[in-house]
Formats: sequence, structure tokens, C-alpha cells
Amino acid sequence: MDTTLDWFGCATFRLALDDLVVWLDAYLDRVPGAPGPGVRADEVAEADWILVGHSHFDHVWGAERIARNTGARVVGSYETVRVLLAAGVPPRQLVAVAGGERVRLGPHVVAVVYPSQHSCVWAHREFPGAGEVCLGDLGLTYDERQARFAELGAWLVSVGPDVLEHLRASDQHALGDGGALVFVLETPAGRLLYQDTSGCWTSMLRNLQPDVAILAAAGRGNLDGEPIQGSLAQFVAAEARLLQPRRVVLSHHDDWLPGFTSGDLDVAPVRAALACTVPRSDLLELGYRGGDDVFGGLPGR
Repeated sequence: MDTTLDWFGCATFRLALDDLVVWLDAYLDRVPGAPGPGVRADEVAEADWILVGHSHFDHVWGAERIARNTGARVVGSYETVRVLLAAGVPPRQLVAVAGGERVRLGPHVVAVVYPSQHSCVWAHREFPGAGEVCLGDLGLTYDERQARFAELGAWLVSVGPDVLEHLRASDQHALGDGGALVFVLETPAGRLLYQDTSGCWTSMLRNLQPDVAILAAAGRGNLDGEPIQGSLAQFVAAEARLLQPRRVVLSHHDDWLPGFTSGDLDVAPVRAALACTVPRSDLLELGYRGGDDVFGGLPGR
């Protein structure tokens, strides 16, 4: 099976498995001047499936247009499905999941869904650097976290008029993240895990052992519902230790929303942490729309 993975910035990828085209998230449109793939959601002409990791705008916005224009079916949380129904996507194109489902994408490709966690975005304003150690913020109640999140939202709209207009255009009135999901794609070429935010239930990751793991590298990591007491690099390495993939691909680490993301993430600390934790795995560092053979030349376990 020919397998090609293209990164479109943030946590959005296009995975081609022979003639089956699967989008992982759908966020393509950018703030003017922000780096990106140079493609808008309205311009996507090929898609069979869209797998959406959670309901925030930088993951689901664009899925409504790709689905309407291509007829692609969308797999996502019940909140993602509600958002897309409101955006005019026909019900027959929507598959609502919560974790535990096996969705057949093609004759030889199945997506298995697992419940996950969102990063602790409420714990910071600008994204911390990959090697920056973050401590505290433990044991906060739901209301306390929501208050922190409201403060973040108030600050974010002050970043600049372009960001404010982008947030307005992309606002689909999602109720939070809708419940983050992780997907494992079972294919003849290998098993690929896709995660679009830096959070996890450790019990869900343990023993999955995908061949390739796409792991989010942005923000404050969330381990079993609490912010990591350490760095983002340590968080990604902790996930890799549980998964034991043969290859890691990073996502969500570019400057997709300038002023909030504060430049492309320096992945050197992540690279070093992975080299210590899973030395037999390799790190595939993608550029935009690179057309990489994601399963090619995998190192042995």
C-alpha cells in the first residue's frame, strides 16, 4: 500500500492510502501573514474521510466546507457532529463517536477511536517553550479552570485586529473541546496513531504500540486530567514511553496563530527527550505539504 502523509500546519494532515484520502483535522485557513500550507478549506477537492480530534476552531473549522464540497464523511465527537450539522453538513456524512468504536474507512483500513484529554490551555497565555518547566495549577475545580479560560479569551482578542477577525470568522459556537479523541488507523502498511492536542489518559495509550505516532507538541501537557509537572518535551517523551512507536511525527508546533503561539516551537528539547526515552524510535520532522512516506524505512523495535 502506498502511504503519503502531508502536514498542513497546526494539527491538520492529509493521509493518502493508495486512492483513499483521509484528512486528520481540517484547519487550513490562517490569519494574514501567518505561516501555513497556502491552501484554504474551500480549495480542497479530494477527501473520503475527515477525522476530527476535538471541537475547537483550530481543528474542526474547515471540515464543514470540505465535507460539503467533496462528500467526505466526518468522524468526530458528538459536539463536533452538532457543530457540523449546524453548519449544513448532511447527517448521512457524520459519524458521532466517543471512544471504543471501530470505523471502517476502506476495504483494508479501520479507524479505532479512544477517549483522550485536551491540553491544559487554561494554564497559560502564550504557549510555553518545549523545554520550559511548568509547575503548580493542580487540583483546580471546573469553575476555576473556566475562569482561567475566560481570562485567556479576553486576552486573546486583544492580540490584534487580524486575530480578532479570524476568531470571529472561525467561531462555530462549540461547547468547549467536545471531548478530545485519539484515533489509531489500522492499515496494511502499519498502525498510525493520531493525536491533535497535548493530553492523554495514560491507561489508554499503554500497550497500543503503533508503528507511527503523530503527537501534539503545544501548550501545557495534560496527564490523566492534571497539568504535567514538568516540560512539554517531558510530556511528549512520557507519551512515547507508553506507546513505544517506531516513529514519531510532531504536530501543532508551528506558528499557526501569531501572538498566541509566539513563533515556531524549538523542538530540540523534544528531540533530545525522545532520544533518551525511546532511542529505537526515529523522529520524522515534516515541512508543509512534504508528501512523506510515513511508513517507509521504519526502524526495528
